[in-house]
Amino acid sequence: MKNFNIFAHMISILIVGNGNVATHLYNAFLKADQLTVTQLNSRNLREIPKATITIIAVSDDAIATISSKINNSLVVHTSGSVAMEDLKNTSSKGVFYMLQTFSKNKKIDFSRVPFCLEAENKEDYQLLAILAKSIGKKIYPVNSEQRKALHVAAVFVNNFTNHLYKIGNDICIENNVPFEILHPLIYETAQKIKTLSPEEAQTGPAIRNDKKTIKNHLELLNDQQQKIYKLITTSIKN
Repeated sequence: MKNFNIFAHMISILIVGNGNVATHLYNAFLKADQLTVTQLNSRNLREIPKATITIIAVSDDAIATISSKINNSLVVHTSGSVAMEDLKNTSSKGVFYMLQTFSKNKKIDFSRVPFCLEAENKEDYQLLAILAKSIGKKIYPVNSEQRKALHVAAVFVNNFTNHLYKIGNDICIENNVPFEILHPLIYETAQKIKTLSPEEAQTGPAIRNDKKTIKNHLELLNDQQQKIYKLITTSIKN
């Protein structure tokens, strides 16, 4: 691989999109040394600037259409669930997927974000790795099938877990207790799986088959909450 300082000064970045991922990336690249970065609204593709790497950070269903309008040398998308082959540019293709949850007003520490990279050839992969290392530290080669599986796993550990936080918050509100009392428990649960497997870390009435506690819990819940509680309890038991 070429020396970073020699290679990096040649890297110009075009980010297409103005959502959460695009904006966080743009701001991070602005602070990186020896990179130039431009951000373009995906609705304004009449004049597309030339760039070493074009990053399409738009909704999944718009990736194919937008990529078909771009002729720059290397075009990548940032999606977890779209295959690299779904890019419709005629030049080189790749994926620059960051496995993290992005919210508008929450700052992201990119040094802690896993960059899952894919490219059609070794040289393009090395270029994407240099780009990722300009703002981050954790680089993984991940193909399209692996990335789909990772994305599903991420939905379970992030999106579904956050919905369970929401239910927990609702229960706290209904019973006039502050949700912040649960914050240390949430933190400890997340920290524990760094040293234990999730299976080893599992505690609670379901794993103990504590029928009395489970019955008491169900009596406190509304119909929808009961369905979720029963489904997850059964899954833990099995």
